[in-house]
Amino acid sequence: MIPRPEYPLPQFERQNWVNLNGQWQFLIDNGDSGREQDFQNTAPFDQEITVPFAPESDLSGIGHKDFMNAVWYQRTITVSEADLKQVLRLHFGAVDYEAHVYVNGVEVGTHRGGYSSFFLDIQDACTPGDNRLTVLARDPMRAQAYPHGKQSHVFYSQGCDYTRTTGIWQTVWLEKLPVAHLASVNYAPNIAAPAVTLQLKVTAPGTVHAAIAYDGVACGEGDVAIAGTTGSVTIPLSEKHLWEISHGRLYDVTLTFGEDEVHSYFGLREVAMNNGQFLLNGQPVFQKLVLDQGFYPDGIYTAPSDDALKNDIALSQACGFNGARLHQKAFEPRFLTHCDEAGYIVWGEMASWGLNVAKADAPLWFLPEWEEVMARDTAHPAIVTWCPLNETWDIDGHQQNNDVLALIYHTTKAIDPSRPVVDTSGNFHVITDIYDVHNYEQDPAKLKEKFDGSKQPNGHFWDEHDARQQYAGQPINVSEYGGIKWVPDADAQNRAWGYGEGPKDEADFVARFKGLADVLLDDADVYGFCYTQLYDVEQERNGLYYYDRTPKFDVAQFKAALDRPSANETK
Repeated sequence: MIPRPEYPLPQFERQNWVNLNGQWQFLIDNGDSGREQDFQNTAPFDQEITVPFAPESDLSGIGHKDFMNAVWYQRTITVSEADLKQVLRLHFGAVDYEAHVYVNGVEVGTHRGGYSSFFLDIQDACTPGDNRLTVLARDPMRAQAYPHGKQSHVFYSQGCDYTRTTGIWQTVWLEKLPVAHLASVNYAPNIAAPAVTLQLKVTAPGTVHAAIAYDGVACGEGDVAIAGTTGSVTIPLSEKHLWEISHGRLYDVTLTFGEDEVHSYFGLREVAMNNGQFLLNGQPVFQKLVLDQGFYPDGIYTAPSDDALKNDIALSQACGFNGARLHQKAFEPRFLTHCDEAGYIVWGEMASWGLNVAKADAPLWFLPEWEEVMARDTAHPAIVTWCPLNETWDIDGHQQNNDVLALIYHTTKAIDPSRPVVDTSGNFHVITDIYDVHNYEQDPAKLKEKFDGSKQPNGHFWDEHDARQQYAGQPINVSEYGGIKWVPDADAQNRAWGYGEGPKDEADFVARFKGLADVLLDDADVYGFCYTQLYDVEQERNGLYYYDRTPKFDVAQFKAALDRPSANETK
């Protein structure tokens, strides 16, 4: 059975495709000398790997945990004469970090960036029958300062860094499509009309027909004649179904462009910030988020199944959260689709750790990949905030280059002006739509002192980084707090990591959870929070669930603690 058999891009789905997951030949090239040795033609493959699982993972069948500077993959793909008259598009969900792709020994393209998707059109390199597909993935983590998120930069996982991911870690697939085809679609909903504007890109002039339905009932259609490669059309909707918290009401869209047909969807919703509140469809909503890092015991970065992705959302909702901050990782599109379906709000983030923001050339390592991630994900209604960077600490005594953060903020805002943007979550803010802070105070009484605006020198709230960042009246979110440590097994005590001193028993844990949440829910100037975290990850033991997703306690207690109005919503 092919692992992860689902179509990887539910918002841009075609029917004529082949899943290339499964068994590939595999080789570790620690000297990164394979190209010099002509491995694209003569690699001495000595192992097999199960794609799309990284070689560090158990599900890959390799389980190699040490650093791998380069790895090679190979398999055969079969194409027909008819296929070669079309565009033969080879897709990679994600390859960490630098991919070189060969067909029959000829390099057909490269890509840099471990979290964004990419494709290559390979028909010119193929011949009828069997063709040799070879992939080199270079991942010299210790040699270059590129974004790698929470992947440990030393051999052992430690603190809040975990097992690394090298090479292919999302689905690989082959798509057959006409020469003139749709390239992309984005949506601009208007809830008042109601209507939606489709922003379209195609590869040649022509007419796109869009048919919209809700729950199988047609409710809008339109045509747009495109003279070049871009065009837009606004389509009135005969039925109004708002996308809301816990109600992911989605409209289905069928796009037809000549011989090409794409199935897509959108949510009718609008987000805004006003008077220190987060507004969803014009109504204040308190963001009760949980930190989700997207790690799995057997697949590391890659969920073992599509159901595992869905389950993480269900586990969060069972605790009373209405969304998640997707932390230090660009999550795969199928997870975002499940968020869309569940009415589950999320912050879209990049795996920025590893990037040296003290250097002026940091945008060269960051922005191309971040722009690709945004282009892929911006149509998901579940994403309500963009957060490109996290905790831009000093590196080797050098402070961040503020121009770097400003450039990343402005670029993000220019690509998508419809959502608020956080320049760097926690610290050190330069220009931001949201002033978010991280606070891991474990005593609710002490936390309350810090969030009592009347007692604070900056006129609003306590901020340990006042010397480096200044509050300027933006809406406030406590985007990391809690982190309550729970390590019942004595053998893990020495290696376990978490915040502060753990509670003595379950009652103490639940009381602390409720007390910390109450402080933030009672502050009328705080519009949302993000609890750290949903589940343990390796040695970091501050989840509400264990790493295998079994609950530590009856999660109904957490749901009960969060099931109350906030002062911000009702002010």
